[in-house]
Amino acid sequence: MQTSSFISSSMPLSITNRSGSLNEMEFVNLFTQKPKYDCLLFDLDDTLYPLSSGLAEACRQNFKDYMEEMLCIDPRKSDNLCTLLYKNYGTTLAGLKAIGYDFDYDELHSFVHGRLPYVNLKPDPVLRKMLMSLPYRKLIFTNADKVHALKTLNILGLEDCFEGIICFETLNPIHRSSVSVDEDDIEFLGLTRTTKPTSSNSASSSQIFDIIDHLAQTNPSGILPKSPIVCKPSENAIQLALKIANLDPHRTLFFEDSVRNIQAGKRVGLDTVLIGTSQKVQGADYALESIHNLPEAIPDLWEADLKSEVVYTGKLAVETTVTA
Repeated sequence: MQTSSFISSSMPLSITNRSGSLNEMEFVNLFTQKPKYDCLLFDLDDTLYPLSSGLAEACRQNFKDYMEEMLCIDPRKSDNLCTLLYKNYGTTLAGLKAIGYDFDYDELHSFVHGRLPYVNLKPDPVLRKMLMSLPYRKLIFTNADKVHALKTLNILGLEDCFEGIICFETLNPIHRSSVSVDEDDIEFLGLTRTTKPTSSNSASSSQIFDIIDHLAQTNPSGILPKSPIVCKPSENAIQLALKIANLDPHRTLFFEDSVRNIQAGKRVGLDTVLIGTSQKVQGADYALESIHNLPEAIPDLWEADLKSEVVYTGKLAVETTVTA
């Protein structure tokens, strides 16, 4: 006689979920199917807090002030120039570098963000609870600098809701020999100063590309100068962020308030959520008035957490000793 052990499947087995009992096939699928997403990638400004806070408007004004006070740009041109640079380069900072201005990045960020009305932001416990309940990797992806990102998240009470922050310094690691893809190093790569201070932040007029005059022509000839800055909505910036964080674009959900950033994300394979309007646009898989509408708009995001809520009822399969 020889004895052996095996797991018997002849005993009755049933489990229940939120909606009731699951049959055997549903039980198998429940434990074998992967969630649709591995990671939720969030923009910061005007996405995790509303546009009505006034920070975006203040940021634009601060950029104009910096251009006039520190770069000696004619106040009569600063407003138009700010608009054209943002439209054509993704950020005003990237545009200023493209057309020939030299300045210290840390100084500009400190000037522009240091004067923002952070007092308009308040802790958001509702958003915090929602984010903490989502069973995925969660990352911030912003064009802003690390100081602003940290301060904003801290005020909102969300500083520990995210695994890491991909920011200006992450995407523009000047003076680094390589970009780390270590997940533990996602937060704030490339913290070294990205340009050396110059004796003057202004530049001679002969060195500056006149983008206003160029675009005012009926048929502008040539192409605009390229910027050394990597930022959204560049597809290269999004692909770099995905590489740094080791993300599969087809298993990542991207949250943004910018239509052009949403469309760029869609082009690289991301599923996308436009925040700030309920009107869907080309490139947006979902459109929400507020990030707070997420549970109602995409309830499936919480289904990935179903396994932790499974309740077993009845008799389970048990190890049985048999004689053969």
